[in-house]
Amino acid sequence: QVQLVESGGGLVQAGGSLRLSCAASGRTFSSYTMGWFRQAPGNEREFVAAISRSGGNTAYADSVKGRFTISRDNAKNAGYLQMNSLKPEDTAVYNCAAKGETGWRYLSTHAYEYDSWGQGTQVTVSS
Repeated sequence: QVQLVESGGGLVQAGGSLRLSCAASGRTFSSYTMGWFRQAPGNEREFVAAISRSGGNTAYADSVKGRFTISRDNAKNAGYLQMNSLKPEDTAVYNCAAKGETGWRYLSTHAYEYDSWGQGTQVTVSS
């Protein structure tokens, strides 16, 4: 499995931006499809965004579409989540996840399909 470490979370005012990073180590990052999920207190984990191994396919939750952008740099073994126009309801712990043994263009919006998870980074959006 690949090891994942998120960074970039913090406290931001509504309307602001943050860029989350997911650093991968241990295995070849390009072998993994990647996703971002989040969980707010009292809520279940929810899908945010996913990107295929090639970076050519992406998917977003309706709640973040048009505001968040997922990307990856396989040469740097890193994934990213650019979050703009943040809202208080975006407050949550954000986790990146990776799934191995997938096709070059495959992506998944289901948490149960992912093999490796980071520890999470807190994002707090104040109103």
